[in-house]
Amino acid sequence: MWSGDELDLDAYLTRIGYTGELAPDLDTLYGVHRAHTAAIPFESIDVLLGRPVELDIKSIEDKLVHGSRGGYCYEQNSLLAAALERIGFEVAGRGARNRTRGDVLLPVTHAVLVVTVDGEPWLCDAGFGHQGPREPVPLARPGAEVRQGEWTYAVRAEADGVLVLTFFREGSWRDLYAFGPQPAHPVDYVLMNHYSSTHPRSAFIGQFVAHRPGVPGAAHRLSFVRDELTRLHPDGRTERRPVPAGELIALLAREFGIRLSERDAGELVRTYRAEY
Repeated sequence: MWSGDELDLDAYLTRIGYTGELAPDLDTLYGVHRAHTAAIPFESIDVLLGRPVELDIKSIEDKLVHGSRGGYCYEQNSLLAAALERIGFEVAGRGARNRTRGDVLLPVTHAVLVVTVDGEPWLCDAGFGHQGPREPVPLARPGAEVRQGEWTYAVRAEADGVLVLTFFREGSWRDLYAFGPQPAHPVDYVLMNHYSSTHPRSAFIGQFVAHRPGVPGAAHRLSFVRDELTRLHPDGRTERRPVPAGELIALLAREFGIRLSERDAGELVRTYRAEY
């Protein structure tokens, strides 16, 4: 399903810095998920530059594993799915509806994974940006609060089998996204990716986006949207500052671990200057 047999698993594990045991159990699932979200940032630079986003596993591997780049949900979770499948996990896809914009009804464009371990389903998602979970979230116990370091998540059940991932922030629970029981396959992600990378109403068109949900050794999370860098702290504090074009490439390397070739860096800076 996820082309795990085509993935260079050793290179992937080196990229995320995972050195633990490999078995289709919870310890491995937690360890790989945590390492992935800490090492590989969320970013949509290719969309901003008008480049196609390829979802075959070799293209994703070249970019995210060997190329010191990040990616957005279709790339991140396709890579995670391939690795988990290769290790021996049962992995299924789901399409989710973003709910972070309040009452605005958005299309189903977010890709997530459901991984079954010993008969119990777990939500795995390495591609929702700075608010996303760093570790698997249990799906069999709706309403249960799940602590991940200084951050807390819960899954709420709605009608028709819909599950909602929620995030506790500033004294209240906030919906992140909702998904139903309908399985999604890699070919569905191709269709969703086409909308997100080309449709004029996509949030990624004409807008710089990079996130880091897991900063090694720190509790805060990073969000970089348009021309503003935000540090999000567990107590609700946010620190914001604009990023001038002259700082962009060094900041991406320092804060997000994104290292671009000279050609790509030049094109990104020119586009960034033109947009902002």
